[in-house]
Amino acid sequence: MKSLSRHGVRVLAAAWLAVPAALAVAGPAHAAETNPHCASSVQIGATAYVTVGGQTAASVKQYKGCGKNYAYTYVWQQYRASHGSYQVCTSIVTGSTLRDLQCSSGPDVWSSGANTLTVCTRALGGISDVAQKETEVRC
Repeated sequence: MKSLSRHGVRVLAAAWLAVPAALAVAGPAHAAETNPHCASSVQIGATAYVTVGGQTAASVKQYKGCGKNYAYTYVWQQYRASHGSYQVCTSIVTGSTLRDLQCSSGPDVWSSGANTLTVCTRALGGISDVAQKETEVRC
């Protein structure tokens, strides 16, 4: 499937701006790969990597479990160390529709779960309006 265009990045960034600041909670300093919404979820498909200026900046993963799909995006320490502030967003994508978009100003963010197990999905992760990446499609 075709990746979302620059328009997708703008949509992701605009959606984050609509999230109240109270919901943008910083996460732990390391990749928290235990899904807070479904501890028994498992990764499906390969990890995708967001690059900025030729440097790996974040990892994007898709999980399934508890009857839902989840997206997870983790911003790497090397990017965090060289960028003062940023927003990280993640979403499950069906076709060209973002589902369960979640954003944070911390190092990582989990989506809260999309009821999309019966359709083809991919996870999308992005850093501010700088860069994004999608995982492969899983059906």
